[in-house]
Amino acid sequence: MTTTSPTRADAQRVRVVSTAAEIFSRQGFRATSMNEIAAAVGLSKPTLYHYFRSKEELLVRIYSEVLAESVEEARALVAAAPSPLEAIRALITARVVYTCEKQQLLKVCFEEEHELPADLADELLARRKEFEDLFLDAVTAHLAAHRATHPDAPAGPLEEMAPRVYVNTCLGAINWCYKWYRPSGPATPAELGRQIAATLTAPLER
Repeated sequence: MTTTSPTRADAQRVRVVSTAAEIFSRQGFRATSMNEIAAAVGLSKPTLYHYFRSKEELLVRIYSEVLAESVEEARALVAAAPSPLEAIRALITARVVYTCEKQQLLKVCFEEEHELPADLADELLARRKEFEDLFLDAVTAHLAAHRATHPDAPAGPLEEMAPRVYVNTCLGAINWCYKWYRPSGPATPAELGRQIAATLTAPLER
């Protein structure tokens, strides 16, 4: 299999996207100009336009990369998990870690979604749904397996809740970490991820 080495242009695009995300996170998408991004990266404005034609294109690139990483990681975790329950734990833990380690990036994604170009928003949000559906499939599979092995057990609270509601509840709790997590706190992202996963999946083990 042939692999292509990153070019200098590729590396420059990575720098521009990273810098744009940091500035968008700090002062907001609308308050940021291409001039500011160019100056922060050390490029002239015409040179910046050689890489990205607009702020909107940069924002789409940020979303695309986050969603691609999220879906790729989720697929790998689900494939490697020995059971649906372990897949759910792994998905929650990994998502907490990602959110805590990339707070600035996630702040942009959660707070600037309304700035996405209308003709691309649906496509990007469909990719987000792909991640959510991987989570949903694991929850559905776990509940089905639990009913099969415990046919006489009374229905638990999560069996009376729509699985998608449970998934959205979990993702809401996970995604909000970008607001309050502090690297100086008592737990690392991985430790926090395991704690949150244990809390959110406890009702599934009853």
